[in-house]
Amino acid sequence: MFRQVWAAVLYLYGLLFNSMTQCPEHSQPTALESPEPHLGLWYFIAGAAPTKEELATFDSVDNIVFNMATGSAPRQLQLRAAIRTKNGVCVPREWIYHLTEGKGNTDLRTEGRPDMRTDLFSSSCPGGIMLKEMGQGYQRFLLYNRSPHPPEKCVEEFQSLASCLDFRAFLVTPRNQEACQLSASDR
Repeated sequence: MFRQVWAAVLYLYGLLFNSMTQCPEHSQPTALESPEPHLGLWYFIAGAAPTKEELATFDSVDNIVFNMATGSAPRQLQLRAAIRTKNGVCVPREWIYHLTEGKGNTDLRTEGRPDMRTDLFSSSCPGGIMLKEMGQGYQRFLLYNRSPHPPEKCVEEFQSLASCLDFRAFLVTPRNQEACQLSASDR
């Protein structure tokens, strides 16, 4: 009798422990099938990766504003960025993405970087989008928003999702300084 009671207690404890530590079934992000609704201005909010080294490129960043636009060729996107470093310098960057024939998701390949792949995902945060970048030796999960200061709940949900995906390193850009201006032709 004692063994049966003890087994039942352990079983219930195991169920309770699993319910508190497991990620919800909806923890897998939903892939976007088309980037067109997501053209325009975006602010980089937070990033996650399996290790801190995979996020090191963002260590000197205060904030980043991006503009995603259609490219000059079919199935091409142009991404322009204005990066504000923590020391106040504005650094412009530009990338060309090529949309590949996908499996129901948006798979982007970066021109000049054959090892890099980017997937777009929806976000439960209003005005939000997530990207997963994978390249040779790294992978990052990134949160963007239409607002430079989204609700804190959005960042918390992103961090929780990243943790469920086993991305243990996490950063939030400080966004203490004014965002750099993209030139008029970038918008």
